[in-house]
Amino acid sequence: QVQLVESGGGLVQPGGSLRLSCAASGSIFAIDAMGWYRQAPGKQRELVASITSSGTTNYTDSVKGRFTISRDNAKNTVHLQMNSLKPEDTARYYCNVEGTKGPWGPGTQVTVSS
Repeated sequence: QVQLVESGGGLVQPGGSLRLSCAASGSIFAIDAMGWYRQAPGKQRELVASITSSGTTNYTDSVKGRFTISRDNAKNTVHLQMNSLKPEDTARYYCNVEGTKGPWGPGTQVTVSS
């Protein structure tokens, strides 16, 4: 029932930063874990980061130390701060419930290129 819209993507040079935002039209308070996923052309969608309602976070090894996921249940938003971006981070990024197989929102494109 919750509608999610991602924003904040764009073109950035290697080493740059972006902050992705996920706005929910409904409450995410009752959702235990939210996550950011990404999918590059020709690759499977992967879970990049997740955060529980209590603030426990998990990251895939490739982004650990560079990305930070945060969650504001009161504002129904989830964010992904991405620092030290690499070309291999190029993908379309999606926000959703952790473990979901869909449906997926429009996502936001992140392109890291010089």
